[in-house]
Amino acid sequence: MLPVLKISANGEIRIGQAVDELANKLDLTQDERTELLPSGKQTLFSNRVHWAKTYLNKAGLVEITRRGHFKITPRGREALQSNPPQIDNQFLSQYEEFNQFREKTNSTETGNSGESVSFDDQKQTPDEIMREAYRKIEASLAQDLLDRIRKAPPDFFERLIVTLLLSMGYGGTEAEAGKALGQSGDNGVDGVIDQDALGLDRVYIQAKRYAEGNSVGAGAIRDFFGSLDRHKATKGLFVTTSTFSLSAKETAEFLSKRIVLIDNLQLAKLMIRYNVGCRIEDTIHIRKVDEEFFDV
Repeated sequence: MLPVLKISANGEIRIGQAVDELANKLDLTQDERTELLPSGKQTLFSNRVHWAKTYLNKAGLVEITRRGHFKITPRGREALQSNPPQIDNQFLSQYEEFNQFREKTNSTETGNSGESVSFDDQKQTPDEIMREAYRKIEASLAQDLLDRIRKAPPDFFERLIVTLLLSMGYGGTEAEAGKALGQSGDNGVDGVIDQDALGLDRVYIQAKRYAEGNSVGAGAIRDFFGSLDRHKATKGLFVTTSTFSLSAKETAEFLSKRIVLIDNLQLAKLMIRYNVGCRIEDTIHIRKVDEEFFDV
């Protein structure tokens, strides 16, 4: 927040200009300048500058002058004259307006229960806190899905693959896909599914339901490659509830046939992405001020 306040001391500045100038002043690398939020709609650095401006505004240190522009206030100049080593939420707590903003925010977040993350200790922007919480929820869900798959009967894994591939757009109908994958032990191939509804191309599948820590080795990949050769197939999908060893990955990469490896983490991510074995419990809409509405 201190760099944002300092850059506003020279007069009115556009938020986009502030982002560019601060990136230069802080000697950010190109990767740091272009790193995106998970939404892909805004850079992480730009998001932090916007939030810094918002917090400074709530404390009365900067004021919004017009759409996308802000400047320092007399209170902001006084703050700079005190030569603070940094400006954070604790520093801003000396201003009543900021305390009111904090209390309203905490009240909204907790429903007046009093249980919340300490505003003074907060080092991340609200966007970052929300997305970090989302990543933790997804990681927990992924682990839960894998645990349940490993404990389920063997034929459940096969049905899971059918459902997942259908959700991803492969095959025709569930009955047809189930029949295609019902050829367990057929010359080293656990199943085959049409890549399209017309069956113009096919993908052969190998599925290994291994316990965690039991990696698939290069030998299993070579055996699968031999099975593809016997079927005159050009594409293969190897799915496991465990992981692939480095040699297995290298073997799949250099073989003449295209073999895609799906390990436990990728399997869980695909299940979450296509809502297989899980469902949407709640939806959160992130809104922001419509600048055009207030551009009068």
